[in-house]
Amino acid sequence: MDVLRRLFGGSKAAAPPTSEVDPAAVEAEERARDLELLKEDQARFDDLAQRQMRYAEYAWEPPAQGGERRADDAEADVDRRDGG
Repeated sequence: MDVLRRLFGGSKAAAPPTSEVDPAAVEAEERARDLELLKEDQARFDDLAQRQMRYAEYAWEPPAQGGERRADDAEADVDRRDGG
């Protein structure tokens, strides 16, 4: 970061904030922005996509079959025992 400061002529001391910011106002602005983004997302997706996202956590997934072992593992074990 020092290289960038030297290139652009910045100083190491950070400039103090010029104005006081009300934390409640900032939080209200963030909340309003989040609501606006959610409304835009809702308008962008059609009904099918909205339903798919809403019920995605309830979707059925097939059970895992088998385990860590794969079909060619037995052949590798035989090769190691034979010295191959």
